[in-house]
Amino acid sequence: MRALQPPVIGATLFALLAAASVQSASKIDLALTTDAERSGYQRTGDYNEVMQLCADFAAHYPKSVSCVEFGRTPQGRAMLALVVAGDGEFDAARTRALGRQVVLLQGGIHAGEIDGKDAGFRYLRDLLTGRVSRDALKQLTIVFVPVFNVDGHERRGRWNRPNQNGPEETGWRVTAQNLNLNRDYAKADAPEMRAMLALLNAWDPILYADLHVTDGAQFEHDISITLEPSLSGDTSMASAGRRLQQDILAHLTRHGSLPVPFYPAFLVDDDPATGFAVAVAPPRFSTTYYSLRNRYAVLVETHSWKPYGQRVEATYRTIEAMVDLAARDGGNWRELAYAADARALAGQQVPLSYENTKHSTMIDFRGYAYSRTPSEISGALMTHYDPSSPQIWHVPLLDEVKPATVETAPGGGYLLPETYAGLADRLAAHGLVMRTVTHGCSGLAGQRFRADSAQWASTALEGHVPLTVTGSWENASVDAAAGAIFLPIAQPAARLAMALLEPRAPDSLVSWGFFDSAFEQKEYMEAYVAEKVAREMLANDPQVRDAFNQRLATDAAFRSNPAARLDFFYRRHAAWDKSMNLYPVARINSPLPVECLAESNTSRQ
Repeated sequence: MRALQPPVIGATLFALLAAASVQSASKIDLALTTDAERSGYQRTGDYNEVMQLCADFAAHYPKSVSCVEFGRTPQGRAMLALVVAGDGEFDAARTRALGRQVVLLQGGIHAGEIDGKDAGFRYLRDLLTGRVSRDALKQLTIVFVPVFNVDGHERRGRWNRPNQNGPEETGWRVTAQNLNLNRDYAKADAPEMRAMLALLNAWDPILYADLHVTDGAQFEHDISITLEPSLSGDTSMASAGRRLQQDILAHLTRHGSLPVPFYPAFLVDDDPATGFAVAVAPPRFSTTYYSLRNRYAVLVETHSWKPYGQRVEATYRTIEAMVDLAARDGGNWRELAYAADARALAGQQVPLSYENTKHSTMIDFRGYAYSRTPSEISGALMTHYDPSSPQIWHVPLLDEVKPATVETAPGGGYLLPETYAGLADRLAAHGLVMRTVTHGCSGLAGQRFRADSAQWASTALEGHVPLTVTGSWENASVDAAAGAIFLPIAQPAARLAMALLEPRAPDSLVSWGFFDSAFEQKEYMEAYVAEKVAREMLANDPQVRDAFNQRLATDAAFRSNPAARLDFFYRRHAAWDKSMNLYPVARINSPLPVECLAESNTSRQ
């Protein structure tokens, strides 16, 4: 390791720059200045400030800004967005019809990580006064959500983010319902998430930026930029996504940041020597979720140990880069997205999850001198950093991923039985298109999934007990009763449909527990009955007898488990529930026949 000079920019310099900026501001600037700027980035304002600024931006720039409410929180607070449009068009449908590109900037999904709110307001003010991104609004519309987790934002406290260097008070990580919105994209439990999905459905932004602050070790790098599609998703979009990522990183470097193109979490917690890995997150997170809809999603993570002003500056420059690049390249991104929308997935192999390969590259990472010594408090090895001594860490980066779970897309689509039709509203929240079966059809060529195993997690996660199933699809004749829901695979968000309806996918509706009862045994056979049944089967069925003896001879655990031995016979008896472990959703090999649908039947969107 070799020593480096410490970074030039610090908290004091940012405070002085902020104070000077406020003193030289115009009347409009002063009216649209945040408490963060006025305090030299020692504080951040409460949600009253957000509401006031939203209204004030619209009042000062009525031809360019509209302040809109797009939802209500469980505690009754308004969820607000600023729509910024150079052409004065604030209607989402008309904006899409005009072919304008849309960028959606989202702050405060974790309300303690609030850099995006203050950076976004400052950027929009500079954009509207012509200081930055000149002419960008001629090409695109910006939708800015200052705070996504509004109730969490108002649960303010000085120790809500103990690993973070300012501001003095921040909001809380999760919602009033104790839900983490950045684990909710796929399952869409929270009303706030339903509101955000409706906003995405309406505006269809080509670029969706999720603005965060990361916890973790101490090091010199101040921001990470990751996005999808780049490692996953549609191949053509991924190639352009990697260029987009590199362009953002280059812009940040020119403005004095030290960005990295991966999430800077150690492979082994608290051990810098283990290095880092690139990764594709499951779709409970924003970046992978939105990429499954064939659009770009950027995860911005400033570093919690950097002063608040420095973090806001880095976020500001990231927003600037994204807007400038969208104005320049957004039309090309949209063409790639539309081509991906139209690309048929039926019969294709589609990755549902990813894992790292063993390939790695040694990188020079700008860290600090550190030591790892046993702690008399915890008894574990603890890492102690010395921020006064910058060092280069020469560490491995696992820089490749490969598909871990892959399924073949159905030829026609998915069929939800009428008994589970209530889930259609949850699927429709994602913009997925479905049809309701009005005339029962039988004998459709398709597939059914039966689980070989179903294992619930030992603890709850986000109000659910996750379920992991193994098994496979098998050819079957499928009946579609009136009231069933058909989801065709031929639609733009087909990858998302598979992520939600393929049972082995990490964030499927199965994995989040929406089909738990299908994997629970409801009937049973008393031991004294099973004993009698077993003796009869052994006497009358040579195949059962041979299989039982073979199992006894080769499986010691089975041999010593009386319940498992009796269950062996119960599962082969007519009393056994044939629907046990059978996933209720079927796959159909071809589009649903028109005779299953009335002419007046309309798509659910």
